[in-house]
Amino acid sequence: MKLIVQKFGGTSVGNIERIRNVATKVKKELDRGNKVAVVVSAMSGVTNQLVAYVNELSPLSTPQAWAEYDQVVSSGEQVTSGLLALCLNEMGVPARSYSGWQIPLKTDAAHGKARIESIDAASMLEEISSGKVVVVAGFQGIDENGRVSTLGRGGSDTSAVALAAALKADRCDIYTDVDGVFTTDPRIVSNARKLDKVAYEEMLEMASLGAKVLQTRSVEMAMNHNVIVQVLNSFNDTKGTLLVKEEDIVEQKRITGIAYSRDDARISLTEIANIPGMSAALFAPLAQAGINVDMIVQNVTEGGKSTDITFTVPKVDVDNAIAVVEKLRDKLQYKSLHADKHVAKISIVGVGMRSHTGIAQTMFEALAEKNINISVISTSEIKISVLIAEEYTELAVRSLHAAFELEKA
Repeated sequence: MKLIVQKFGGTSVGNIERIRNVATKVKKELDRGNKVAVVVSAMSGVTNQLVAYVNELSPLSTPQAWAEYDQVVSSGEQVTSGLLALCLNEMGVPARSYSGWQIPLKTDAAHGKARIESIDAASMLEEISSGKVVVVAGFQGIDENGRVSTLGRGGSDTSAVALAAALKADRCDIYTDVDGVFTTDPRIVSNARKLDKVAYEEMLEMASLGAKVLQTRSVEMAMNHNVIVQVLNSFNDTKGTLLVKEEDIVEQKRITGIAYSRDDARISLTEIANIPGMSAALFAPLAQAGINVDMIVQNVTEGGKSTDITFTVPKVDVDNAIAVVEKLRDKLQYKSLHADKHVAKISIVGVGMRSHTGIAQTMFEALAEKNINISVISTSEIKISVLIAEEYTELAVRSLHAAFELEKA
């Protein structure tokens, strides 16, 4: 008998009929002889509506406002958990729902983006041992002050993996509206191939670079706690994708997948004095303003007296970033500031990059053949990312998918 944590996203529980479908999947797992804990998101569209209500009333400029924000937006998952527990009981499956604070799942006090500090799984384990299914409202917990907290968008994935670790579950099944993890977005590349296995590190890179299948923090937590994660489709019985350790993948291809993101903006500063401390003077205030900087390129101009710096920030933060940089003009003495919101980040990812050569060459040649210009490049041990004009996003993804022959098993 195994203990399985099942997590169902917003589209999977989008209406009463889909909640019945979820209940059927839970019962099937029980019929296999396993014990089950379930984590649910809010019904699709509900969280967006709740956020809109809050934004209509408050600019969320104080910690108190954010605490009330969490009180409001966490209610969507509580509704879903109660409905699913009701449905299971009506089917003859004993079940009870839990809100985050009832577990309790304890977090820090960073409302709207709280991080999990501890989970007391004793009560849930007792219920599971008695033969019940526990249905947990994802995305939420309770802070040290007894206030409801939320984990940020996509936090239900993190809730599920954290609960799987706390319960010492044998597996965490993440149910979505896709069949698993693909070599790239099948909406762009029709012959994108579903992957049977993906290494934790690869999935972490792909999630952080724009792949929407799993939330970044959930993958990081799975990797840190060795939680076996399976990505499945709620609406069919197709075999999904397993997240595993790198050594569990027998044959490593050069590239595993291609991710893209249209959520970045580029900022360029020209002719900053090329002296020690100028980069710190630029990026420290951005960090203090809570702005995440991703790709950075610095070019020393001819003669070495000045430098140009280009970097990317989330598109939603670009106006704030510009305001911060403009206040630094006297200190940095840059000649000009340019911002571009119409860019896309294209990334190739694969643990096979560690043992194969010529990957960067293949990538750059494939883009050059389509006359796609690269403005920024960043690399890690298992990924290469480039920044290009947004209008070439789909062409770049298709070209790279073909260049690395990712459609082949």
